[in-house]
Amino acid sequence: MLVKFGCLLNNEKEILEIKKTKLNGLLIIQPRVFEDERGYFFESFRLDKMREFGVQLDFVQDNESKSQKGVLRGLHFQNPPYEQGKLVRVVKGAVLDVAVDIRRNSKTYGKWLSQKLSEDNKTMLWIPPGFAHGFLTLENDTIFQYKCTNYYNKESEGAIRWNDPVLDIDWDVIKPQVSEKDEKASFFKDFKSQF
Repeated sequence: MLVKFGCLLNNEKEILEIKKTKLNGLLIIQPRVFEDERGYFFESFRLDKMREFGVQLDFVQDNESKSQKGVLRGLHFQNPPYEQGKLVRVVKGAVLDVAVDIRRNSKTYGKWLSQKLSEDNKTMLWIPPGFAHGFLTLENDTIFQYKCTNYYNKESEGAIRWNDPVLDIDWDVIKPQVSEKDEKASFFKDFKSQF
C-alpha cells in the first residue's frame, strides 16, 4: 500500500511517499527531492506523517558511521526496556540495509527485508523496536545516519549472526569485513527474544 501526502512549498506540491512492507511496522520512506543547478532539498523527517502511520516516537539520539566498501555491521538490537526504533538513511555512498523481525508473537518472526539505501535514491527505512538491523556498504566512504528513539545501553545490546543459516539473508557478498564482536554473535536457533 502506497500512501502519498502533500504540503505546499514555494507553490509546489511536495510529496512524501510512505510504503508499508510485508513486515508489520517496518516502513519504506521516499521523499520527493527538489533539485536544480544549486543542489537539492528534501524533508528527511516529518513527525506528523509518521504519526499518521501509527508511529509514536521521540528521537533522543542521532548516530553516524563511515565505512569503506564491503563493511557489514549487524545484526544489532537493544532489548527492553532500552529497545530502539530507528529512522535510517545514507548521506553518502550506498548500503544494502536489512531488518529482521525478532518479535516472538509476530506473524513474520524471523523474516527479513532488505532495501538499497543510497545518496542517490534518498530512500529511508523506519525500523521499529523489535527488529534486528544491519547493513552492508556498497561504496567506499559511505556515511550512514540513524535517528534513535532510545539511548544506547551497553547492557541491553544484542546481536544475531549476520550469516545465520536459518535466516539465510542474501547479502550478495562472499567475505565482508565484519567486527570480531559481530562474528561471535548468537545464531538465530539459540536466540531467545525478549520482544
